[in-house]
Amino acid sequence: MKKIMAIILSVSLMTVLAVGCSKNQGSSSAVSLDPDAYAVKEPITIEWWHALEEQYTGTIDKVLAGFKEKYPDITVNAIYQGSYSDLNEKLIAAQAAGTTLPAVCVANTPYVAEYGASGVCEVLDDYISATGFDIDDFGKGLIASTQYDEEQISLPFLISTQVIYYNKTVADEEGITLPEKWDDMQSFMEKAAVVENGATTRYATVFPGWDQWYFETFYLNNGVSLINEDGASTDLDSDKAVEIANSFKSWCDDGYSYWAYGTDASSVMRQNFIDGKAFSVCHTSSLYNTYVDKCDFEVGMAYYPAGSEAGNSEVGGCVLMIPAKNSQEVKNAGWALLSYLCSKDVNMTWAEDTGYMPTRNSVLETEEGTSFLKEKPAFQCIFDNLDFINPRIQHAAYSSFASIWMQTMGKVIIEGGDMEQSMKEAAQEMNEILADA
Repeated sequence: MKKIMAIILSVSLMTVLAVGCSKNQGSSSAVSLDPDAYAVKEPITIEWWHALEEQYTGTIDKVLAGFKEKYPDITVNAIYQGSYSDLNEKLIAAQAAGTTLPAVCVANTPYVAEYGASGVCEVLDDYISATGFDIDDFGKGLIASTQYDEEQISLPFLISTQVIYYNKTVADEEGITLPEKWDDMQSFMEKAAVVENGATTRYATVFPGWDQWYFETFYLNNGVSLINEDGASTDLDSDKAVEIANSFKSWCDDGYSYWAYGTDASSVMRQNFIDGKAFSVCHTSSLYNTYVDKCDFEVGMAYYPAGSEAGNSEVGGCVLMIPAKNSQEVKNAGWALLSYLCSKDVNMTWAEDTGYMPTRNSVLETEEGTSFLKEKPAFQCIFDNLDFINPRIQHAAYSSFASIWMQTMGKVIIEGGDMEQSMKEAAQEMNEILADA
């Protein structure tokens, strides 16, 4: 039943998004390279759908005030639509029903492939060329992350990557070194965890099991192909993949770590770190400010350990896109807003006010970039690895695929069971989903 439901959800998503909209339709109304074709010529009110929670309200107001000064004829209604998945559902519903669509919409990075395959996004290449938008200032990984079939269908907005937050105060006091390689993980677990008579008073780290994005990089860095070149099979049942999964299980069984899964997993994990019950946590770099504000100790940030092949990470956060079914007038206003929100100056505003990272290469060479690192020195580990932040896996069925993977990992690690047998069964289901997509 789980397999059938995953297939139905994946197919339904692609079908609904495709209603009345093909990939070519996304760019059919934007074929001129004359800048005047993309100008806003009359007053217009547009909507921006986002998933930015209450703590970002002040920054949103500040940024939109600056936009209004530059574009007085455009009024923007910024509408919070809930989580990324909530927003996605509302976008699908509006697309299918033919009701009002936003001029600009936030999308979590994994949705790029699904939206691109369905033609829901306006292709932005002509807008970029006609208006001289400097897209090459983004890193190559960020550009690739916002493309589909080599067409630019979105732009990087609030970007993050996976990092390990750790208690630097304790690390300095106890001489704990963060693992630089996967092979260092076992010794790190034994050193950083406090386990006595089978009882854990401090975990070495916590793995977020509620989202595969937080643990899939450990597999990728060790040469495991999550989706093979054929696009229809996975190596998650390979010897290496099972070995990695069993390592997670072993560390949790021994009390060195725990697998955060289920209701309120994220908030519980964060609180354990804040309370000193976990030496470190694997999480998104976007929450740096949150951790620093909540913790009464110095918070350090480390890059994920390299594996047998590399020490890479993946793009996280969100992108901005323009729905293709809008009128050209709405699209033009949407492009004005989208390009403004992704501009260098505004990007630095987001980076300074939040935990998200600067997305522009040129920023790192400016006074603002130097000031940013002075205020947030922990981000140096990210800047040192900018060339190793890669696009997320782009496959139309990846959400359904990942759901089975997460459920399998959570069940075996928390409830017990044979990891090898469970992953072989899960891989069979995932292969069928990939093949059907």
